[in-house]
Amino acid sequence: MTKTVAVLGAGGKMGFRVTRKIRDAGYDLRAVEIGEAGIERLRGAGIEAMDRDAALKGAEAVVLAIPDSAIAQVAREIVPQLDQGTVVIILDAAAPYAGVLPERADITYFVGHPCHPPLYAHHITDPDQRADVHGGVAPQAIVCALMQGPEEHYDVGRAICEAMWSPILRTHRVTLEQLAILEPGLSEMVAMAFIDTMVEAMDECVEKYGIPREAAFDFLIGHINVETSMWFGYSPKVPSDAALRLMRFAKGVVLRDDWRVALSPAKVKEASELIARG
Repeated sequence: MTKTVAVLGAGGKMGFRVTRKIRDAGYDLRAVEIGEAGIERLRGAGIEAMDRDAALKGAEAVVLAIPDSAIAQVAREIVPQLDQGTVVIILDAAAPYAGVLPERADITYFVGHPCHPPLYAHHITDPDQRADVHGGVAPQAIVCALMQGPEEHYDVGRAICEAMWSPILRTHRVTLEQLAILEPGLSEMVAMAFIDTMVEAMDECVEKYGIPREAAFDFLIGHINVETSMWFGYSPKVPSDAALRLMRFAKGVVLRDDWRVALSPAKVKEASELIARG
């Protein structure tokens, strides 16, 4: 089992959550943090930040819990000093898929990302888990990809990801390109764009047509609930024929005919470069 894990960005908003999980899973944690607020956050959890070079020396795995736009620069600085066979774990596919990681054949690049707790989790009754939308309290699935490195390192990366995003419902293995299609493609370019459009449409109902905001909100959220439930198979799909005809009509009004290009590898690569290069 890989024992020594260095976490860069350990005291950040994202890094702090995964750092505590890695420590609690029994790994020899080496926390690296340069921000004063992050250092204090770590100290409050009984974790002392280390010098980066000292933390990397002999580390068997390195987790880059840093912003996507910083990965290229940080990777250029640290990759040359890593030991042969080190497993470098990146928490999002954008930077790796954009091609910003330094070439070095004798280390492993591993990418993992959480799915976040599912919208429909009726089996969860604990109030704290019910309130958790990000993960770490409520069970969630995760998606992992071995970008390069020996096959046995997939289990190394998977185990660390399962520890830092626990509790885990299931772990999916995909390729790097498939993970990039999921995010930023499916989750941000499609789902987030549609959600943002729905909020803008609600605002339009309120500001242009004078509908009370609470009425518009209740109406939209309730319909999102029932339509999501039907379309994703959590309840019988029983919309009326008229509703289906209207949906097909509305797609021609609010969607471009070629919207699926958002999930194409070429467009996802463009989006990944936009994220990774700031």
